[in-house]
Amino acid sequence: MRQRIDDYALLGDCHSAALVGRDGSIDWACFPRFDSPAVFCRILDLSKGGAFQVCPEGPFQSKRQYLDDTNVLVTTFTTRTGVLELTDCMPVRIGQKRGPRVGARYSLLRRVRCIGGEVTARVMVAPRFEYGAFVPNIRLTSLYTAELVGGADALWVTATRPLVAYEKALRARWHLCAGDEAWVEVAWTPSLVERTPEEMPDLATLRQRLDDTVSFWREWISRCAYEGEYVREVRRSALVLKALTYLPSGAIVAAPTTSLPEEPGGVRNWDYRYTWLRDTALTLISLMLLGYQEEAIAFRRWLWRTSAGRIEDIQIMYDIRGHRLLPELELAHLEGYRGSRPVRIGNGAVKQLQLDVFGELLEAAWLFSKMGGILRLNTWDFLRRLVDVVCERWRQPDQGLWEIRDEPRHFIHSKLLCWVALDRALRIARARRFPAPVGRWRRERELLREYLLQEGKRCGWFPQAVGFERADASVLQMPALGFLPATHPLIIRTVDQVRQRLEKGGLLYRYHAPDGLSGGEGTFLLCSFWLHDVLVHSGRTQEAEALLRRLLHLANDVGLYAEEAVPGTGEALGNFPQAFTHMALVSSCAQLSAARRFQLPRPGAYDFADLALTYHLGQRSLFMSHFSAEAVS
Repeated sequence: MRQRIDDYALLGDCHSAALVGRDGSIDWACFPRFDSPAVFCRILDLSKGGAFQVCPEGPFQSKRQYLDDTNVLVTTFTTRTGVLELTDCMPVRIGQKRGPRVGARYSLLRRVRCIGGEVTARVMVAPRFEYGAFVPNIRLTSLYTAELVGGADALWVTATRPLVAYEKALRARWHLCAGDEAWVEVAWTPSLVERTPEEMPDLATLRQRLDDTVSFWREWISRCAYEGEYVREVRRSALVLKALTYLPSGAIVAAPTTSLPEEPGGVRNWDYRYTWLRDTALTLISLMLLGYQEEAIAFRRWLWRTSAGRIEDIQIMYDIRGHRLLPELELAHLEGYRGSRPVRIGNGAVKQLQLDVFGELLEAAWLFSKMGGILRLNTWDFLRRLVDVVCERWRQPDQGLWEIRDEPRHFIHSKLLCWVALDRALRIARARRFPAPVGRWRRERELLREYLLQEGKRCGWFPQAVGFERADASVLQMPALGFLPATHPLIIRTVDQVRQRLEKGGLLYRYHAPDGLSGGEGTFLLCSFWLHDVLVHSGRTQEAEALLRRLLHLANDVGLYAEEAVPGTGEALGNFPQAFTHMALVSSCAQLSAARRFQLPRPGAYDFADLALTYHLGQRSLFMSHFSAEAVS
């Protein structure tokens, strides 16, 4: 049965991810990394993709929720004869002797328990390796264990009740009465690794793996500093962002999926399982607002090693291990989600020029510094050379943050973020007394400011690009980034133009402008959160609260968001779940909470670093007294 994108829930172990539907079917999973070839991908092809399903036999209704403060999912199935509870996770490995403290077991662990009456549970393990390219060989190694192997992959299945091999899948029917439970684990290894039944985990081991995974998530989220009115939503988004982090490197994927369409049946289907410097920087800003710094430290180390410290070779994105080549390929054998072709792996935008990336990196570095993070001189040397590149290149056109596949333009948002890069670099240099060509940076910053203001005055508002009077929601970031206050006439007129031209059903499209691609897309949730932030800083708190309620209502039943939504119905579109959307939710909730407490910085002096101080660190007088906001003349 075809499920909607928002019918899925996320499982993760900070190495890879899986999506499980309301029917208990895992229809997407990659091992051993986010960007590895999928072993289950029925979400992209019902007949060829493969799945791992546990559910009652016969008709049922289901509801689900995450265990409190975890990424462990509990689905409750109600049937005519009884109630079945399914608990799902990707177990973590705690306390390795070498390497990181937490590792992955590269597995999917499922516990099924009858909590009332009696129910027959149906189990199907039908992997299709390398994105559904072929059916693996299936071999029972005992009554309770099996090997599924082919190509470079092998899956090892362990159950506490009997299994059978039938019709190109591993299957089982387990009759459970109230109080009965059964377990099944599917673990990945390279195909050359062999196991014996004696090496398979026993029941006590399976239980311990679930307990360890619950403890891992709860320990991590216990350090979340948010105490506002939206605790449940913010903590869920924080858990999603952590699940999208690749622990061995510190890289963060934009989303754990590929080719979930921006328009059903359309061609705007992209692979998001990579690390965009922009997305990661914005995600780290949101995590730092919640009090987390270790992720920023890990990403700083990853970026330094990945780029080899060579600014001239830096890319807008990499794979999670730092590889630079991401060739974009089409998988012609897959039908695509609801016929949305092509299905793509890799991403051809990797070599684009996107000037805004520098600003997001400097914004994250500034916030990290203001929150007490240590910026060493080698890090500053790297950042300083980034800013020198901005001085040299900001006058060039680029593809912008939306990665248009058309001729480059002088995007207002790109120029704005170049201004941010210079502004935050000057702040860091002054606060930390770092060596810097301050005179040159100030001159370039003022030139950029005049360049942007000139275009705003020429149009009476800020359009998408210089000489290109189309509305673009990205310019709504101007107040949040401290360029102009939300009450400035140019910003007021810009907000009016954006809403008149791009708003539908209370949500915003990114833009309506040529971008080199055919087809359409849904409203972009990140942009609607940006609108919320402008309303907050305009003093239009009631209007902002109404919009935030609308946005919070668009989450699925377990609090997850895709990239886009269909206006009117709210149906999710695009890759899922989307880091961009969840990081925007965190930031918007923090800003509205600060506004309610009268803790927002004064208009015109606002940036994310100031928000961190007034909202988060404002609750900790020790930090507040040590790191005061500083203006740069």
